[in-house]
Amino acid sequence: MSGMTYLFLSNNNFSGNFPPFLRSCTSLSFLDLSWNRFSGTLPMSIGRCSSLKFLRLNHNMFCGHIPNNITSLTNLYHLNLAANWISGVIPPHLSNLTCMTRICILDYFFNVPVSLQVLVGDLLIETKGQQLNYHGAGLLEILSIDFSSNHLTGKIPDGITSLDGLVNLNLSRNQLNGEVPDKIGAMQSLESLDLSSNNLFGEIPSSISNLTYLSFLGLSYNNLTGRIPSGRQLDTLYLENPSMYDGNTGLCGRPLQRNCGSNNTSEHGDEKRDEHHSGPMFFYFGLGIGYVVGLWVVFCALLFLKVWRIAYFRLVDRFYDKIYVFVVVTWKSFTRKADVR
Repeated sequence: MSGMTYLFLSNNNFSGNFPPFLRSCTSLSFLDLSWNRFSGTLPMSIGRCSSLKFLRLNHNMFCGHIPNNITSLTNLYHLNLAANWISGVIPPHLSNLTCMTRICILDYFFNVPVSLQVLVGDLLIETKGQQLNYHGAGLLEILSIDFSSNHLTGKIPDGITSLDGLVNLNLSRNQLNGEVPDKIGAMQSLESLDLSSNNLFGEIPSSISNLTYLSFLGLSYNNLTGRIPSGRQLDTLYLENPSMYDGNTGLCGRPLQRNCGSNNTSEHGDEKRDEHHSGPMFFYFGLGIGYVVGLWVVFCALLFLKVWRIAYFRLVDRFYDKIYVFVVVTWKSFTRKADVR
């Protein structure tokens, strides 16, 4: 069987460990063992299947770690290990999967034989938050990595962001921690990104708003914090899936109804600036009003209270007399000194 190219055994009741005869199938391009009862660990020899392009081992009972040398399968464009008991970390060198980049896409799709498109048939793929049925060539167009529903831990490797031809990335329902990679926005072909139900923390990278083809985003039930990045694409996704940020109590800003602390600080700063500019205006306005009111109070008091009126004029007369005497005496003194000189 060393010359075998295609093997589709999905939706059966096969059990036992990973089939030993597959460990030496260097010409195998398409392997589908999904929806069976296979168990045990994934062998390191899987990295020697250098021709593999399509690998589906999802919905089995495989355990242990993902072999690090799986990243040596440079022709791989569809990798599905979902719904197993796999633990450990995601292999760090996923950037070696060069057929999941834009450079490799056209070269592959122009060389897909028609017989294979018929052979593939109908398969379910979990993408965009649901199980979707793809048929023939439609399935072959889904460049996908699905590690969902396992027990994976550790960080999401930064190298995964170099796979700019990837259409579907599903890492949901694991125990991943760390931050969402800053360069996630470089994965320009992504249509579905599901990181929900993990232990991710930190802020959502602003570059995520650059994913213009994205039609599904799942970040719910993590420990994400900070302001949600702005962007028309993200606003549209929220309208279609209002639960995409659920379970992250530290997130704030639009479109959620929680204001950010920095936003409040900004608002307080604006209020202080407004108060700074409007303070003098209110002061002079109040001063003018007070002056006018004060004059009217004095005028009315003099007009209607005869005793106050008499006392006021007597005070004015005395003040006038004192001023007059002071001016006359000062003038006489000045003229005498001038005559002496």
